[in-house]
Formats: sequence, C-alpha cells, structure tokens
Amino acid sequence: MIKLFHSNWIIREEWFELLKRVPNEELLRNRIGGQGSILNTIFHILDVEYSWICGIQGKPEVQVRFENYNTLEQLKTLSDSWMQEIKLFLETWSDDFENDIVTVPWSEERYTEGEILLHIIAHEIHHMGQLSIWAREMGIQPVSANVIGRGLFVV
Repeated sequence: MIKLFHSNWIIREEWFELLKRVPNEELLRNRIGGQGSILNTIFHILDVEYSWICGIQGKPEVQVRFENYNTLEQLKTLSDSWMQEIKLFLETWSDDFENDIVTVPWSEERYTEGEILLHIIAHEIHHMGQLSIWAREMGIQPVSANVIGRGLFVV
C-alpha cells in the first residue's frame, strides 16, 4: 500500500511540473467536475490526504483555506510540507495496524486504518483522472497514471 502512496506522489510531482506552463487564471477557471478548478481540486487532494492521516494519528483537524493556497507554487509548498509529515507516519505504519479502528472529528463513523489508507490512494487517483480530462481540453498531454515504470520496484 505504501508503494501506491509513493506512486501517487511521483505522479503529483509530474502534474506540478506540467502545470507550471499553464497561466494561473486557467488553473483557477471554473470547470465541470472535481472541485470546480484545477487548483481547487489539487488543494482538495492535499487536504483530504493530510486530514485523514492526521485522523489516523489522533491529531486535531487542521483547517486550511483554499484562498491561502490559490497558486500552483503555494500548493506545491503545502504538498511538500505535508508529504514530509506523511512519509514519517508511513515509515512507522505496519500491516498489523490495518484493522485498527479510527474515529475522526468530522464523522461519527468508525473506520479502519487500512480502509482510510485505501481511500486516500483511490481518492487521489480519481481526481488525477479529472485533471487528465481538463488537460486534454486545454490541448495538453496529461501525466500518465501508470504505476509501472516509476521505479517503485527494484528489478
């Protein structure tokens, strides 16, 4: 499961690099689907990932506002910062924790750590598909979502 996080992060970095050539106005343009714009969708991906990881750890919910991170550079900085914290957490995670029960401040439901991690992975992949459609609408070849060939496994 951890390798899928790494794959998503590699793909995310490629999206950051690709979107550097797109004007901020285009990244903020309201679109159908996702969270309404490219930048808001990326912000949503980051927020969901970090919130759920904090939830697993029993940390208080961190409230961040998109208005404070509405450029690609600001989102990249936020992503890098949160990714470092998440990497530290994942280094301590074990499959033995997969069925441990978690409750989070924004829900009365009970979840397992394993299902939360799978949700985070699938959530990002889902939204990367939306970014791919929007990139094609702008005439840009999207980042590949392939896990294969990303150097995650030593051959």
